[in-house]
Amino acid sequence: MTGLTLDQASEIVDAALGHARELGLRPLAITVLDPGGNPKVVKREDGAGILRPQIAHAKAWGCLGTGSGGAAGARHATRDPAFFAALAAISEGRVASSRGGVLIRDKDGELLGSVGVSGERPENDEIVAVFGVEKAGLVADAG
Repeated sequence: MTGLTLDQASEIVDAALGHARELGLRPLAITVLDPGGNPKVVKREDGAGILRPQIAHAKAWGCLGTGSGGAAGARHATRDPAFFAALAAISEGRVASSRGGVLIRDKDGELLGSVGVSGERPENDEIVAVFGVEKAGLVADAG
């Protein structure tokens, strides 16, 4: 695969938002980033908090920066909070170590980007992120 297309990124976001509505979740913001951390698609549902897009971006960016899904980052942050405080400083506050950030891979394991979801409990953010990636026929690496 040559990279994550705009159509794939849009499919991930739309599928995730649709699943969130099926589950009756609170309004969300979702962002999909390319491997360089550049936004491909960002959507904020009506009623989602004004910081939700930035939080979703930080979850996705943190996954790219650490090379692992948000669940792994959250576990590591719990075990070593000083390291993650330093990581937040090093990254100028751009990293959020929380569930809801998921790496996007192709079937061969090639990194295509990441998705971040914010607006619900972290485990629900992760559920819809994984759903969107898988609905697009790609592999979700939540950590």
